[in-house]
Amino acid sequence: MRRHPPDRGPETGAALLTVLLLVAVIAVLAATALEKLRLSTRLAGNAAAIEQGRAYAQATEVLALTRIDAVLGNGQGPQRVTLAGGWSNRPFGLPVPGGAAVARLTDGGNCFNLNGLVTRTGPGIYAVDAAGRVQFTRLMRLIGVPAPVADQIAAGAGDWIDSDDSEQPNGAEDRRYLVGEAPYRTAGTLMADASELRAVAGMTPDLYRVVRPWVCALPEAKPSVLNVNTLTPEQAPLVAMLFPDTLSVDAARQLLLRRPPQGYSDGTTFLNGASASGIVADAKGQAGVTTGWFALRIDVQLGAGSVEEHGLIDATRLPARLVSRQWGEPT
Repeated sequence: MRRHPPDRGPETGAALLTVLLLVAVIAVLAATALEKLRLSTRLAGNAAAIEQGRAYAQATEVLALTRIDAVLGNGQGPQRVTLAGGWSNRPFGLPVPGGAAVARLTDGGNCFNLNGLVTRTGPGIYAVDAAGRVQFTRLMRLIGVPAPVADQIAAGAGDWIDSDDSEQPNGAEDRRYLVGEAPYRTAGTLMADASELRAVAGMTPDLYRVVRPWVCALPEAKPSVLNVNTLTPEQAPLVAMLFPDTLSVDAARQLLLRRPPQGYSDGTTFLNGASASGIVADAKGQAGVTTGWFALRIDVQLGAGSVEEHGLIDATRLPARLVSRQWGEPT
């Protein structure tokens, strides 16, 4: 008599379903592992490209220092620096395998030095400079910042840098910042970067965008010396800043437009152009004809990747040297 195997339909279906689920899980795990491997490979490749780009940028820094040496007369010391030769903001490059490194130099001292809001009274000790506060307030008013806000920011920036905890009128020290939702303290030392101004009481993102193009943070507690031979007409507010509310931005622009092709022989000659109209500058030696600081920008392109560097070069003492470097867009 022929026997038939027992009916195991439900068991067979369950086993098949289990196998299919295992296959699905393994497929998902494999796909996830492959995606992580692909991402890790890409990240490693990007990191290597960035490091290579930074190496090329640092090589281009040497080329920029050589260019500055030529602008300053091949290391013969400070002399009259003008825009002759078209060196300012002119791209020069370093050919690199698979891409290019392009650098640009501009006068890095034609700005208001935020660290000039204080004077150095001892090793690491800084006191507020009242004249610097007045000048910074004046500059902000010239570029459209309301006077009360400008005075608050100038006072707060001075308090941010100085070594004491005494507030200036309309200023702000630690006690003002420690009561906020995210408490913090003032720096109590020179600003390392102009972006620190964003933390000063009264400053807003909109105001910062207005003020940022006109300020810098040179590593010295003294006003920046403007080179009247490299200032552009668009930078006329920096010239008007040197006068106690007696020179308009338009008048300052005309002074720059009347600049001799070979530049001025000294800052006094430039200021005399305004003094002839009875306008007296309050510059304290802030008008010069040499350049002690250069701003450097380097863009490196490697295939689909890119690296951007911004640096500050000290040419107050020769040979010139790079004193700060920032990767990415300036803040």
